[in-house]
Amino acid sequence: MKQKIKQLIIKIYKRLTYIIPTSKKIILFQSSNGRNYSGNPRYIYEEMVRQGLDKEYTLVWLLFDTTIEIPGRCKKIRNNYIPYFWYLMRAGVWVFDSRQPMYMRKKDSCMYIQTWHGTPLKKLALDMDKMDMGGSQNIEGYHNKFRRATSLWDYLISQNPFSTEIFKSCFAFEDKPILEIGYPRNDILINDDNPEAIQKMRQKLGLPLDKKIILYAPTWRDNEFHSKGKYKFASKLDFDKAREALGDEYVFIVKYHYLVSESIDWSPYKGFVYTFDETKDIAWLYLVSDLLITDYSSVMFDYSILRRPMFFFAYDLEDYKDNLRGFYFDFVNEVPGPISRDTDQLIEDILTYDPVQWKDKYDAYHEKFNCRDDGKAADKIVKKITGQ
Repeated sequence: MKQKIKQLIIKIYKRLTYIIPTSKKIILFQSSNGRNYSGNPRYIYEEMVRQGLDKEYTLVWLLFDTTIEIPGRCKKIRNNYIPYFWYLMRAGVWVFDSRQPMYMRKKDSCMYIQTWHGTPLKKLALDMDKMDMGGSQNIEGYHNKFRRATSLWDYLISQNPFSTEIFKSCFAFEDKPILEIGYPRNDILINDDNPEAIQKMRQKLGLPLDKKIILYAPTWRDNEFHSKGKYKFASKLDFDKAREALGDEYVFIVKYHYLVSESIDWSPYKGFVYTFDETKDIAWLYLVSDLLITDYSSVMFDYSILRRPMFFFAYDLEDYKDNLRGFYFDFVNEVPGPISRDTDQLIEDILTYDPVQWKDKYDAYHEKFNCRDDGKAADKIVKKITGQ
């Protein structure tokens, strides 16, 4: 019954979309398709609040959980309910960071700013020639859906020149404006990277002040899933070994990718492993951590702004590169930190890390991927929205 009602609402929405007038004073924000309040849309919104524009504009967040706390004056609208479709029709500006459902319609009078959600290491969208994302899917059908989605975008944000060139091909976005300004979500990594702000954030998150913090943020695996769109927490990291070797000096933050749907009992590691759900913005976790462990996640391109040590736990490197996605750049030779193939090697790499050894590679990496991040990206997008 619920599905039939939704289908009826969508049918009515499609008929009314081009009749209901838009208002440039209504701006929609959404992150991770409504799963959380985070990413580039969050920091663009918060810049509007900082400038007092929440008093001049109607700012609307589309969410599955409308109890999420959001600062400033905004409307929190539940995804897929009637008000959701009403604001899709009325809003003059959309600020989203993910591909939207196929039923969505965008009028010429609406400005759609697609912020996307990361510099790509892995092959994306139209550049993919094979796929296994939550089960067998037809690659041609997947490409067609992506072309339909990207055709609605008016502007696309890019973190660096490397991404700009990839986005042109993988999103078929050669003839529309790409705003190569860095990522708004990274402004905080430049503006709040100081001991006072970091200590305050650690206290807010309930993290120990007398230990160093390791942020472990792996990506998801296309072929390891529970059901369509719900992926497993893929890791071969032995936390017992890690606690034994590192527990006196370090604690872990484990941060799942937002597509991961997993319920793991971390209670045996209480006091050593801290986890935060998807409502906690990962930018906070970057700031409070002393080093990063990842694999092939785009977190590597944001965290490098901080110039802190990065470690790459790539236990399945060949399989991932050759059979799942493929890479856009030379991962082995360009990443600015040790590549570990098992837990023992990872622990050894952490304990013997020498920043001098990685300085030249880190400098080159930073120049390639962080050259546009200047702490002012959100303000630049606000100016675009307000016509300044």
